[in-house]
Amino acid sequence: MSAAVPHPRPRTESAPAPGRSARRSVAAALFLTAAGAALVLLAGGRTWVEGTAAGAQDAALEQARGQDITGLPGALAIVGLAALVAVFAVRRAGRLLVAALLALCGAGVVVGSITGSSDTGALEDKAARTTGLSSATVEHVTHTPWPWVALAGGVLLLLAGLLALRYGRDWPAMSGRYERDGTPRPRRPRRAPDPERPEEIWKALDRGEDPTGDAASR
Repeated sequence: MSAAVPHPRPRTESAPAPGRSARRSVAAALFLTAAGAALVLLAGGRTWVEGTAAGAQDAALEQARGQDITGLPGALAIVGLAALVAVFAVRRAGRLLVAALLALCGAGVVVGSITGSSDTGALEDKAARTTGLSSATVEHVTHTPWPWVALAGGVLLLLAGLLALRYGRDWPAMSGRYERDGTPRPRRPRRAPDPERPEEIWKALDRGEDPTGDAASR
């Protein structure tokens, strides 16, 4: 009876090391946050809606920028940048809370961009100042694609927040090497000044010490 020949086991691909996946998620979150905030801030300074005042002769084209319509997306983008930096400064539950704040900032940018894309209130206010009428209306209203650029930035911020929630516990934290825990540090004993070196005696006098005290006690 012949012995059974063992068959070689198929090789299984090893899972990536935790350190490598953590570095990848950190890099992705940094890129998404920076790109998302840049898109939101860029779109906020561009024209979102334009039109002409109704009933005005030779009325110039009125334009309203994103930050004129709503300052929410730009403010949330800045908060999102600060939240990502704060993720590395806190640990455990604090890190989860900051990561959730980053995700909420992205969601808020998305909502603010959608509501601002069809808002003509700022444009009507500019038309009222131009015509001198308190209830001026705007004709030939045109909406630009910039609100949707801001929305895309909000989606990137939201994704960065979700990454921080999923992988943030494995991310490195700021070193506590220089943090003080409140315990008093031991003071280094001062060396008695050498009487053969007058400069040390003068330095001891400047510090309010008696350079002859140690010598007298010996």
